[in-house]
Parts: sequence; C-alpha cells; structure tokens
Amino acid sequence: MSNAQTALIQQIPYVSKRQWKPNINIPMKRGFLYLVAIMDWYSRKVLAWRLSNTMDADFCIEALKEALAKHGTPEIFNTDQGSQFTSGDWIEVLSDAKIKISMDGKGRWIDNRMIERL
Repeated sequence: MSNAQTALIQQIPYVSKRQWKPNINIPMKRGFLYLVAIMDWYSRKVLAWRLSNTMDADFCIEALKEALAKHGTPEIFNTDQGSQFTSGDWIEVLSDAKIKISMDGKGRWIDNRMIERL
C-alpha cells in the first residue's frame, strides 16, 4: 500500500457520491460474526452486504461485486487495512473496474465513523 492510497480519502474535503466504504466485525457471546456492508458515503445507503462466520475475503468480494453490478462504480473505494481488503482478489476487482483505492492510515479510527454507525 502506498502513501497515496492512505492519503486519497483525506484529500477530498467533502463526502461525495463518488466514495464507498465497507466494514466488518460483530462480537458475539462465543466468537465473532463478520458482516461486510458496502456503503455509499453520500447517501449512507447500504448498497450490498454479506454475513459470514469466517474472516476470509470471499464474502467481501461477493458483496463488492453485487454493489458494483447494481449501483455502478464509485470513483473511490476506501477501506481499512484488513486482510480482506488488502487481498489480491479484492484489489483485482477494484483495479479491473478502474476504481481508485484508498485505505485508512494505521490507527485512523475516525475514518470509519460513518460506517460504524450502521
């Protein structure tokens, strides 16, 4: 990941229809469930989602492909640096769709503020 990728979302001074963001992680009494929700930052609409009991990238990629098929492509897709979002398969889907990839910097919890309110 380059510094350009971590800085991209911070360079845009407003939330626009061009930006999407996912999130994962639901703590349970015994372990975790993993929810990925693809959200449009402008409308705060959930465009696609999946739930899994494993933390692999496949269910995230399924949700991403559904969102792209139903809603077109955003200009920017911002994620945290989780293994699902740094996997080659995830990056390939975004790159093939010519979507700019932006990732939160390490410790930048504030970048997740909108999706965390889901």
